Amino acid sequence: MDGVTPAVENLKQEWVQSISQLQGTIQAIENCGKSVNATKEVNALSRLNEAGQDRLASLRSMQFSLDLLAQQLPTMEEVQLGQALMETWKEQYQRLHMGLRNANLCAKENMKKAAQEERELLLGGGEESTVRRRHLQIKAGMTSGAESITESFRRTHHMMAQEVEQSASTLATFDESASILRKVQSEYEGHGPMLARTHGLLSTMKYENVTDR
Repeated sequence: MDGVTPAVENLKQEWVQSISQLQGTIQAIENCGKSVNATKEVNALSRLNEAGQDRLASLRSMQFSLDLLAQQLPTMEEVQLGQALMETWKEQYQRLHMGLRNANLCAKENMKKAAQEERELLLGGGEESTVRRRHLQIKAGMTSGAESITESFRRTHHMMAQEVEQSASTLATFDESASILRKVQSEYEGHGPMLARTHGLLSTMKYENVTDR
């Protein structure tokens, strides 16, 4: 079938690239845990495992694609070669899957060993232990200072938010008062002509009262 053979060849190239990437990931996982920075190592291990699982999923998808394409190859010989390649891929996948698992066990053992060495160094005597303890104390002090600064910023932000809220409330009150004053002024201006007429009427009545006398 046209296009099937090139598709299989492209799939082979993708498989080789993915295999190489996964092998690099497995090697990186095996080396995790050898640093004294435990937090950094744990984060790196988590990211590497996510990458490893993604590549395993990609390999499974390629196996499925090869299984479909192999049945559509133009000659029986090519079909048989495709099926043989499929078996080879399955074996490679199983080895890599097991390799990823073993790499994680190795990384955990490395972390355990590094933690033990760190404890022995801190609890032991000598200049190196003293320097290490001081270093950790300084680091803890810096962390505490950073947390204190963060808390101070948080309190300042809260106070500023309260002031802004109070200012907004005051402005709203001013706006309401101004609206009431405008309404009173409008009503007063509306009563102006009536007051003028009333004043004129009173003046007329007063004049008539005087003349009647």
